[in-house]
Amino acid sequence: MSGTSLLNEATPVPPPQPETDDRLLEAPALYRTPEARPTLDEARAWCHRLATTHYENFHVATVLLPRALRPHFDSIYAFCRTSDDLGDEVADPATATRLLCAWTAMLQQCYSAPELSRHPVFVALRPSIAQCDLPFLLFNDLIQAFLEDQHHTHHASLAALERYSRYSANPVGRLVLLVAGYRGEDLMQLSDEICTGLQLANFYQDVVEDRARGRRYIPADAMQRFGVSDEQLIARRFDANVRAMMEFLVADARARLVRGGRLVGLVDRELAATLGLFVAGGHAILDAIVRQGYDTLRGRPVVSKLAKLRLLGGAVVGRLAALLLPRREPSA
Repeated sequence: MSGTSLLNEATPVPPPQPETDDRLLEAPALYRTPEARPTLDEARAWCHRLATTHYENFHVATVLLPRALRPHFDSIYAFCRTSDDLGDEVADPATATRLLCAWTAMLQQCYSAPELSRHPVFVALRPSIAQCDLPFLLFNDLIQAFLEDQHHTHHASLAALERYSRYSANPVGRLVLLVAGYRGEDLMQLSDEICTGLQLANFYQDVVEDRARGRRYIPADAMQRFGVSDEQLIARRFDANVRAMMEFLVADARARLVRGGRLVGLVDRELAATLGLFVAGGHAILDAIVRQGYDTLRGRPVVSKLAKLRLLGGAVVGRLAALLLPRREPSA
């Protein structure tokens, strides 16, 4: 599916308000804007700490990248992580909406008047935007996904989930390719397949946790097709119908990862090691669901430490090959 932004389509996402407070005083303390603008080195250090302490898998993956690219990935990750937590780690949807609208206005300022940005994310992100020619819409689409989560908590169809992933996941893969020097739309569409597959795998892994947040990412059309009710999911009552539905959904997500996995062979070996780790990680999540008999209602299927070590070992081998073999130059 094309990665064209959906921002021109009708959507119930509220627009950013010009009077919003860019200090983010209602946000978790970690994400509030400092009184004084940090230096670029200070902002990059802040983003690096967030990237290396908040989510282990991202840190492992970026270590495999060329050193010169890591600050770009740290700033992009920090933007994504902050956006996500402004939507999820606050008291209520109304507060989250206010914070995300303020965050959108701060993103707009980073493009239109970057010298006024004071938040470390945008101070660090601005050089990446300029050096890698990163478009506003990719960052904005991510915020729109988190805004949508505040009022749209149940999804009617697998097609609707695919549309949601075009906001919530696919922009990340496209930003990764742009930072690495790849701009071809054919490669972008393969990246979309990987990102959507990963997003769906995470949804199917986290059924119980999402329910606790009042959200359901199991599509209603699949539930209807296999005779599964909302009440059954809430009661965590697993049966043959739920199993058949999950088999179908897991197979669909895996097919996306397989289609998108062709991208690994089309980029330079250094980037391929990182992309291969993410694709393999998606398959590992789906494998964990299968090992649990597709019963994600009894608890979250986990990827074992041994499996993670195997994935990392394969990625390290790929990284060593990248150092020893000629580099494939990015295409236009």
